[in-house]
Amino acid sequence: MGIKTFNLPDPGEGLTEAEIVSWKVKAGDEVEVNQIVVEIETSKSLVELPIPWDGTVAELLVEEGTEVEVGAPIIRVEVAGAGDESPIPAVPAAPPADAGGGWGGTASPGSTGESAATEVTDVTPAKGGAPAGGGTVRTFNLQDPGEGLTEAEIVSWKVKPGDEVEVNQIVVEVETSKSLVELPIPWAGTVVEILEAEGTEVPVGAPIITIAVDGPAETGAPATGGSGSGEKREPNLVGYGEIATSTTRRRRRSAPAPAASAPSAPAAPPAAPAPAPAPAAPAPAPVASVPVSTPGGVPLREGRPLAKPPVRKFAKDNGVDLAQVPGSGPNGIITRADVEAFVSGGSAQATAPATATDTTVAAAAPAPARSGERETRIPVKGVRKVTAQAMTASKFTAPHVTEFVTVDVTATMELVERLKTDREFRDVKVTPLLVVAKALLLACKRNPGVNAQWVEESDGSATIVQKHYVNLGIAAATPRGLMVPNIKDADAMSMRELAEAMGQLVDTARAGKTQPADMSGGTITITNVGVFGVDTGTPIINPGESAIFVFGAVRRQPWVVGEGADERIEPRWVTQLGLSFDHRLIDGDLGSRFLADVAAVLHDPAKGLVWG
Repeated sequence: MGIKTFNLPDPGEGLTEAEIVSWKVKAGDEVEVNQIVVEIETSKSLVELPIPWDGTVAELLVEEGTEVEVGAPIIRVEVAGAGDESPIPAVPAAPPADAGGGWGGTASPGSTGESAATEVTDVTPAKGGAPAGGGTVRTFNLQDPGEGLTEAEIVSWKVKPGDEVEVNQIVVEVETSKSLVELPIPWAGTVVEILEAEGTEVPVGAPIITIAVDGPAETGAPATGGSGSGEKREPNLVGYGEIATSTTRRRRRSAPAPAASAPSAPAAPPAAPAPAPAPAAPAPAPVASVPVSTPGGVPLREGRPLAKPPVRKFAKDNGVDLAQVPGSGPNGIITRADVEAFVSGGSAQATAPATATDTTVAAAAPAPARSGERETRIPVKGVRKVTAQAMTASKFTAPHVTEFVTVDVTATMELVERLKTDREFRDVKVTPLLVVAKALLLACKRNPGVNAQWVEESDGSATIVQKHYVNLGIAAATPRGLMVPNIKDADAMSMRELAEAMGQLVDTARAGKTQPADMSGGTITITNVGVFGVDTGTPIINPGESAIFVFGAVRRQPWVVGEGADERIEPRWVTQLGLSFDHRLIDGDLGSRFLADVAAVLHDPAKGLVWG
C-alpha cells in the first residue's frame, strides 16, 4: 500500500486557481478510477474532478470554501501496490523574507506533486509543561489563499482552548478579499491556545492556533518541492497536464511563542497585520513614545495587543485600535470594559497622559455621539470581482451608444400562449424571451455588421471580425452574481431547439454549474430586465462582443391602433426594447436598423417567416 497525492488540475481558460465547493468523498471512503471526488468553482463555472486511482481516501487536504492554486495538493489516496511518496520535509523555523523568490515555486516535471495543506511548526507547550500523554504542541499556520493574496482576516473561531478536535474538523473561518474560507485542522488533539483573535488581519504563514497532539513530533510543510528521485512517475490523466510540485511559501513574520507570560520576538515590519501609519501622521506618535501600563502595573505588551476574540470584534465594530487601549486583565489582557472605557474616554491622545507611566482610563467623561452601524463593507470577490473587471474594461474601451424603441407586442404574447399548448413545446418552457431571441437571430442575419468584434492588433492596427455564426449570450442573475453563458450556433437552431437550450442554459447558470467553454466565445447578448419589472436600461456590452440587447417589462397599456377613420385606442401588450452597441464598428444607422428589425418581428411574428 502507498499514499498518492492528487493535485488540483488546470481548469483551462488561463485560470490559475479554483475554490473547493464540495467534497463528494470523506476520509475512509473507497474510490474508483474516474470517480468524481470533488466539485470546484473557478471564476467562470463549477467543474467536477475525477480521481485517477482506485483506493481509499486517506486525507482531504483542503476544506470546502478554500481558494486553491493550480497544482496544489487537495486529497491523498491510499493505493494498493504503490510505494509511499517522499516524506514531507520540515518547515524552516524562520525562512528569509524573499525565500522562494515569491509566493510560488517552480514545478518540476519529475516531482511527486505532494505538499501540505498548511504550514506547521512543532513548539513547546505554552506554560512550559508537556501535554497529557507525552505528546507535542503543534502550531497551525494560516494557509496561502492564492490569487497573490498575502493576508486574511479571522472572522470566527469554531473552537476554544480545551476543546477536543478531530482531523479535518473546521476550527476557524477566515475572510480574504475574495471569499470566506473555512479551515480544517490536520490533527486530532486538544486546543491549547488561540493565537489570533476574531477581527484580526493575519499574514499568510502566521501561526493562528496551537494543538496538543498525542505521539511524537511530525514533520511540517515543505519548504521546497520534493526531489522526485527514485520515485515512479505517475501517469497523468488526459487534460490534467504535468503533475506540479509543492510550492515554496514564505512566512510573512516569525511565529510568536505561545506563552503569554513573556513577549515574543517582534514581527518583521513588512508582515505586521496593521502597518504603522506614515511618518507624517501625528496621532500614533504619542502612543509609541509614552510608556503605558495597565492599572495593575503590567506594561502593555509590544506588538499585537492581548485580547479575547469577542473583545477584538467589539473593538473593531467601534473603530477602536486595541494597540491604544490599556488592558486591566491578567498579564495586560484587554477586556470589554477596557474598550468601553476607552470609547467613553475619547481619543488616544486624551487617554494617554505624558506625565505618568501608570495609566488609568477615565470612565467619567461623557460619551461622544456615535453614529452606530451606518456602513456595511462587502469584500469584492469571485464572480463579482471578475464582472467588475470585465464591465470596467468594456465601458472604458468601447464607446457605447444605446437606442430604444417602444413596440406593441400583442401578437407575440398571443403566439407565446399558442406555443405553450402546442404538442411540440409541451415539455419545454416557452416565454416571450424565446420569441425575442428568435427575432434577434433573424436581425443578425439581416444585419451581419452587428454580429462582429473589434480586434486590436499587436502592431497598433485594428480589425473588424464579422461572425458568420451566432453564439447567443443570455445574461443570468445567479446567487454568485451575473453570468453570461451563451448558446453555441443558436442561429442554426429550430424554435424548439432554442427553447430547450435556453432553459438548460439558465438552469445550469443559476445552479452555478456553467462550464468555462459556455462562458466564452459569445457574439451578442440579451439581457432581460423585464423579469424585474424594469422597462429598459443601458446595459454594458459583454467583452469580446459589439452589442447587447435589452428586453424590458411587457405591460398592458393603452395604444393607438388602426388608421384614419378606423383609428382607436385599445389596451395592448407593450414593451420597450433597447440596444447598446460599440460605435467603433456599428454606426447609428446600422444599430437603428437592427433594433427596428427586432421590433418588427415582435410586432408581427409573421415577418419571421418572410425573413427566415
